[in-house]
Amino acid sequence: MEAFTLSRIEMSCLMHSLAGVSDQKPLHILKEAWTKFHHEEIQKGMSLPAFLSTDVPPILQKIIKGGCAKGLSLGDIATLGHLIEYSTLSVTAMQNWVKRDFKEYLGSPMEGKKYSVNQAALLFMIDDLKAALDFESIRQLFRMLFLKPDRDDDDLIEPAQLYYAYASLFEEIKRDPSQQVQGLDERSLHQKYSVKEDSLLRASSRKIMMRLTHLTRTQREAVHNMLLIAAISVQTCYFQALARQYFNAALFLDF
Repeated sequence: MEAFTLSRIEMSCLMHSLAGVSDQKPLHILKEAWTKFHHEEIQKGMSLPAFLSTDVPPILQKIIKGGCAKGLSLGDIATLGHLIEYSTLSVTAMQNWVKRDFKEYLGSPMEGKKYSVNQAALLFMIDDLKAALDFESIRQLFRMLFLKPDRDDDDLIEPAQLYYAYASLFEEIKRDPSQQVQGLDERSLHQKYSVKEDSLLRASSRKIMMRLTHLTRTQREAVHNMLLIAAISVQTCYFQALARQYFNAALFLDF
């Protein structure tokens, strides 16, 4: 069975749609995400067999049927996380984050016994950031952006908005090959992604920052730095996934 895959920007749009803060319907987002990989089958009138060969997990089946999925269990979030390209999210890891490592930021379930879209976005962010940072570094970033962990009204930006913002920035990187890290580039990562030297990446992130007019200059800089860190961390996720693919191929083909 073929896996149903979503980019981070598609997952972000899906989260906003489920939370009722988007004009897009969840089903429409899922259809567009699936269609982009199956243009040839659709043109040949083979869309039905193509979809029947796609693995559709229960949480997506519920969304397709129009069921309410505003509140998400950790199992639901893990299943959705598995759909995100280059993601390694697991229930076990999230249980540790909720109970111990990031308890002060994640808190208790906010939608009855289930987690909110913002809590799900935080879990997705932790999974992305841990590709490049240790947990204490991630907590330091969270302290800068979310200020007092026991309050939501003082956040510089909502987690779901932040996830959408750096997902958008990563899409800019994917569309512009000149911004992507080359595996053996002579320039260091610091040089490649320096805010001063990489004008293209900076310009893309500044477009996003223009929407946050309610923040002070210092606060905007904090969010801006987080966007760059998160987008680069997703690039790290990509290279880690690529390395695992080559490793598996090397083992599989060694016969």
